[in-house]
Amino acid sequence: MYGSLVWKMAREAVGRARYFRAGLSAAGTREVAAADRTPGRDSPDLNSFAFRTHTCGELCATHIGQEVRLCGWIQYKRQGLFIILRDFAGLIQIIVPQEEEMSTGNIEVQMQHAEVLNRCQKLPFETKELVKKSEALRMQYRYLDLRSSQMQSTLRLRSQMVMRMREYLCNLHGFVDVETPTLFKKTPGGAKEFVVPSREPGKFYSLPQSPQQFKQILMVGGLDRYFQVARCYRDEGSKPDRQPEFTQIDIEMSFVDQLGIRKLVEGLIEYSWPQEKGYIAIPFPSMTYQEAIDTYGVDKPDTRFGMKIIDISEVFRNTEISFLRDALSLSRGVVRAILISEGVKFLKKRDLEHLTKLAKAQFNQDLTYFVLPPLDTWKPPLAKILTTVEQSQLCHKTNLTKDDVLLFAAGDHAKVNAALGKLRLECANVLESRGVALRDPSTFNFLWIVDFPLFLPKEERPEEYESAHHPFTAPHPDDTHLIYTEPGKVRSQHYDLVLNGNEIGGGSIRIHNKELQHYVLESILKEDSGLLLHLLKALDSGAPPHGGIALGLDRMVALAVGASSIRDVIAFPKSFRGHDLMSNAPDFVSPEELSPYHIKVHWPTEIHEDSTNS
Repeated sequence: MYGSLVWKMAREAVGRARYFRAGLSAAGTREVAAADRTPGRDSPDLNSFAFRTHTCGELCATHIGQEVRLCGWIQYKRQGLFIILRDFAGLIQIIVPQEEEMSTGNIEVQMQHAEVLNRCQKLPFETKELVKKSEALRMQYRYLDLRSSQMQSTLRLRSQMVMRMREYLCNLHGFVDVETPTLFKKTPGGAKEFVVPSREPGKFYSLPQSPQQFKQILMVGGLDRYFQVARCYRDEGSKPDRQPEFTQIDIEMSFVDQLGIRKLVEGLIEYSWPQEKGYIAIPFPSMTYQEAIDTYGVDKPDTRFGMKIIDISEVFRNTEISFLRDALSLSRGVVRAILISEGVKFLKKRDLEHLTKLAKAQFNQDLTYFVLPPLDTWKPPLAKILTTVEQSQLCHKTNLTKDDVLLFAAGDHAKVNAALGKLRLECANVLESRGVALRDPSTFNFLWIVDFPLFLPKEERPEEYESAHHPFTAPHPDDTHLIYTEPGKVRSQHYDLVLNGNEIGGGSIRIHNKELQHYVLESILKEDSGLLLHLLKALDSGAPPHGGIALGLDRMVALAVGASSIRDVIAFPKSFRGHDLMSNAPDFVSPEELSPYHIKVHWPTEIHEDSTNS
């Protein structure tokens, strides 16, 4: 039923028939002929240089009497009388000439001549929104999935956002678009890098995680303002919001502080945000890292709903309850809770048991919950566990009322916060599955997180440090003196941009002093500074104060359109395992092809046999 067709020399419909239009098309909303339009930013000429005179989605009553030439795919046929033609802009009904006129509809295209440009075999699925398809099938036949109105709309919206970003940065603020190398070298710290062989024995390129070093060097070189729609690579497992190759809007400026960067980014997002997604209010609110952790349990909080973490340590400061007393005796021991208002109506016993198991499995954290009965009376076992004073203080501290559920955990503050942060989101999922509206998908809450720690203890060796952001991040001006004595207490000039609980950007003011950068690498992070000798030399050549940010384009677009995964906003994404299911990449390379790169592969027997036979 599908094929590429051209409809030529149609004329005004003799009768009246139903007129179909669907999809997103700027031209389709304008009641003027294509030939009468002057191309511009608001009304691009979609038909220039093509066979067609119009798109399927733009025809309207204004075009009655004109001859039009249409190109597209047959969506379906009806009764041998009508053909529905589809292109990226929408659908149009074509009437096959009959002797009798029809009496319905406003406009249709009556066929005078049709030319079949190509035919196709039976497709694995129909290009209709209501036809359910697995993600694997969609990726295997991506060229068919791209025909869907959702993918067409998303990729065009993405293109429009990028164009607006370019306008804002280049035309309004004088940024220079500079391409940086894809073949680079191994760099210390951060995510794992993809390795690319060279023809020199034992020497390899690495694909850059980001253009971080290059953009700093561009500042040393006096470019002053740089940006790039940059391809980045990380050899990590895929997640819904991450895959091996992704795209960043990469930005760097000289002679700037973090408030300047934040103001620039706020204006950039306001300028490029799709109008149909609503107004974006600036400036964005900000929150310190510690406040985010203490209040939401995560450094990328979703502020569209409450259920904040409440510190109830003082309620149990003199408690006789042994496990609470033991927790508060720790150096950083706390008792904290989250309140689910009217939780009794929505949370079943199995839900509470699931939350308890989740806290134990993921955080090795015990969880306790209280349910206040409808009559506001404390009954056993609560009445036996808590004293009257503790009951009163707990209600006052948490605003606990009838039918509420209180989840609380006790222990080390970091573990407690992390567990309750996870449980807060898990509770939101459960409540929404029961019909409670918590997170409005049409609301976009942007939030800056600032004052991150500069260094964090390594998980496997807590006595050693790693960078919380990356090793080029400058310390907070008020904490610089601590870097030589108490590096664990130093705050950084690192800032993240969060949207609805997702990190969509991260940046910092950079270290522009060679001696400080060398000390951080060698003395604190225990990294080989020789790998960064080129950067250290550049910093020693009169580097200006500078800073920047990288915005995750894929993630931002996914959130804007409500996609569940960034794979839905990338034309040719990789699977969860990092595979291209359409082309079957990565693929085997023969020993002969590997020979110039001085690489020898130890093949597992079954793989070697398969590759030899193929």
